[in-house]
Amino acid sequence: MRVVNASEITKTVRQLCIDANVNLPEDVCRAIDMAIQREDYLPARNTLELLVENYSIAAKNQVAICQDTGLACVFVEIGQEVYVDGSIEDAINEGVRQGYRDGYLRKSCVADPLRRTNTGDNTPAMIYYEIVKGDGLKITVAPKGFGSENMSAIKMLVPADGVEGVKKFVLDTVANAGPNPCPPIVVGVGIGGTFDKAALLAKKALLRDVSRANEDPFYRRLEDELLEKINRLGIGPQGFGGKTTALGVNILAMPTHIAGMPCAVNINCHVTRHKSKEI
Repeated sequence: MRVVNASEITKTVRQLCIDANVNLPEDVCRAIDMAIQREDYLPARNTLELLVENYSIAAKNQVAICQDTGLACVFVEIGQEVYVDGSIEDAINEGVRQGYRDGYLRKSCVADPLRRTNTGDNTPAMIYYEIVKGDGLKITVAPKGFGSENMSAIKMLVPADGVEGVKKFVLDTVANAGPNPCPPIVVGVGIGGTFDKAALLAKKALLRDVSRANEDPFYRRLEDELLEKINRLGIGPQGFGGKTTALGVNILAMPTHIAGMPCAVNINCHVTRHKSKEI
């Protein structure tokens, strides 16, 4: 049994909130750099170069990459041999509270979806727990902006829809989103499970480096095909046209019921933020 003090979780979440909002992951930076080399349409290339300038200034000056610093989505992988001394949920929310305050990050959380009163500190966090073997504790903070979140979708496909139904749903979702999610985007796709599980799979898929290929050759080929077709839509960076509508397509799949094939698409803008730390 390993004991982790709740104060360590607060300290970690605080720093991850700041780091995730001011430092774009290296895989996304590289993907944008590679897209610049491929673009021969001047407005698209110039737009991508402005994105590079923006995230470079953010990292240098330690300020937010985007004004929408998102809802704090926190993924917790906690070993079954870990005992947290204190409330883990309170510790996470206190870390978010401190991080958004100390990092001068916009508070974007309202206490009720209809009455719309801002909580003033970006809490509560959206927390997802996963119990794993051992005594490890890994925390990932992935701030989620809603320009892209609002363009996400879920559909209860049936087995007869097959892989072609999945392709059509993903492509239709991206096409309908157009420039709204601030492309170039990263597309997370969740297939299987239940209605709610598919959505979580799609969100978790966004945590995978866009440069890392899917371990399953079948889904690797599907990701490559979808990425190619998405980039042929011509939406382009910030909707100005060009070859780069998406930087990557990441798919996560899991078992499901014989009568169903849930499919979710969680879109992220080019500011695909996530930072992790093991305590």
